[in-house]
Amino acid sequence: MHNELTQKDLQLMREELDYRRVQLRPKLLEAVKEARAFGDLSENFEYKAAKQEKNRNESRIRFLENMIKTAVVIADHSGADTVGLYDRVTVYLEEDDETEVYQIVTTMRQDALHGLVSKESPMGKALLGRRVGDRPYVQVNEQYGYYVEVRFIEKGTDDGSVPLNRF
Repeated sequence: MHNELTQKDLQLMREELDYRRVQLRPKLLEAVKEARAFGDLSENFEYKAAKQEKNRNESRIRFLENMIKTAVVIADHSGADTVGLYDRVTVYLEEDDETEVYQIVTTMRQDALHGLVSKESPMGKALLGRRVGDRPYVQVNEQYGYYVEVRFIEKGTDDGSVPLNRF
């Protein structure tokens, strides 16, 4: 499987990877060593916490390495009047009689609670390539979907202001 990422995604992931390898890893290893010196490891909370943090860092390093290795670089080729990557889209949710604003991003930067929807999400798929006035159908699953109306498109760029996802 390939991960569709922008050049900026890759740059941010490489920067985080360098930070985690060069700066954070030695600090965490030292913290584990110090905590180990406190004595009995079976009741040593500091040791367990330091070890857990070190393992979390190593896991994130492996994740980033895998994402970079399997990445396919994509770019936005949308027209001036169609929804593309990093555009902010104002949509009217007919079912709820509400207006929402979403920004279409890659999966490495999605955060639905803050209006950042992945281009692979049901909403992202439905909106990409649409124009103002279009009424795409958002297919959530096999049993449920709903219509939205595109009200406004604010063209955006991948300026790096949207952070990478954490775990």
